[in-house]
Amino acid sequence: MAVPTVVSKRIKRKAPRAFLRRTFRQKKPHLRLETAGDLLIHLNCLLFVHRLAEESRTNACENKSGVIKKDHVLTAAKVKHKFSL
Repeated sequence: MAVPTVVSKRIKRKAPRAFLRRTFRQKKPHLRLETAGDLLIHLNCLLFVHRLAEESRTNACENKSGVIKKDHVLTAAKVKHKFSL
């Protein structure tokens, strides 16, 4: 019996805090962030990408496409969501 070989990628589990702080200092030097502000912004970006991927997948399924195309992502990006708090 052959032993299956598993190729695993190293997954980064931490947010790129130094990169985020440096980018904010360069782009918006007048802003003052609290200590966990960069983590909140990183989380917000991850949630946006996740929601965009879900909407794109839904659009691709509606068009009976097995592959998510550029048009599916663009139409998903144009969808306005109503948030309830």
